[in-house]
Amino acid sequence: MDFLHRDTVTIAKDLLGVRIIYHDDNQLFTGYIVETEAYVGTKDQAAHGYKGKRTPKVESLYKNGGTIYAHVMHTHLLINFVTQKDGVPEGVLIRAIEPEEGIETMARHRGKSGFELTNGPGKWTKAFNIPRFLDGSKLNEGRLSIDTKNRKYPVQIEASPRIGIPNKGEWTSKPLRYTVQGNPYVSRMKKSEMKNPDSTWRM
Repeated sequence: MDFLHRDTVTIAKDLLGVRIIYHDDNQLFTGYIVETEAYVGTKDQAAHGYKGKRTPKVESLYKNGGTIYAHVMHTHLLINFVTQKDGVPEGVLIRAIEPEEGIETMARHRGKSGFELTNGPGKWTKAFNIPRFLDGSKLNEGRLSIDTKNRKYPVQIEASPRIGIPNKGEWTSKPLRYTVQGNPYVSRMKKSEMKNPDSTWRM
């Protein structure tokens, strides 16, 4: 996937349906991305790179596209993919996954099952047993990779405001969150809006 020559919003949408793969010491975990959020750099009041803020904790966000930016929020590990050239702090947060392989072990990691397994940015990383030391490493060069060939394609993509960023002016309401419409693994999905997961993908 091209993480250098496209805008971050385009990449955030294109990541929906991409197969994400993680190998820990014992097992393979896979799933399909169903929810992303775009963070568009120095102008974005909700972004970690707003106004060019640069600290050791966010340094990975300033690396070349395809770098993994991992950070902790409220004790949860969140995974982002950097989307622009070196020095431009833009990225996409991977918010939710439709699980595929390793589901029984994911359930042990989470103490949950069903749609609760991976329907949030800290939930899927715990289910997959993702470690923070991946911060600053490159996608597809270590344990975390994406498969853009054996992927799925959403029937419909829905755009809405990002979650959990109040008091950021116009950036609070900008529709920079992208979801596979109706997929029950999307975070905060209302039961009345849930569809059979298979029906949310193009055949």
